[in-house]
Amino acid sequence: MMRRLLTITFVSLGLAGAALAQDSALVSATVKKVDAAQGKITLDHGPIKNLDMDSMTMVFKAADPAMLKDVKAGQKVMFTADRVNGQITVTKLQKAK
Repeated sequence: MMRRLLTITFVSLGLAGAALAQDSALVSATVKKVDAAQGKITLDHGPIKNLDMDSMTMVFKAADPAMLKDVKAGQKVMFTADRVNGQITVTKLQKAK
């Protein structure tokens, strides 16, 4: 019985993890401004489902300022964002293909 309960628990946790990963789907955006010194990026982005946010242009903090070194205004990017220490933060950033 205990073994079955553990199996059910691990499967449930796995499904919850998959749901969280799905919530943080990549969002398309256009870079409007990069402020590498402040570790911030301004993006004109599509809806961010995991944050229940509509399309808009806004400034984000970068989780790792190094991710800003290869992007510039006008570029198309894909990103994920989440709340980190109370701030909406870009957690992943890549050039769009």
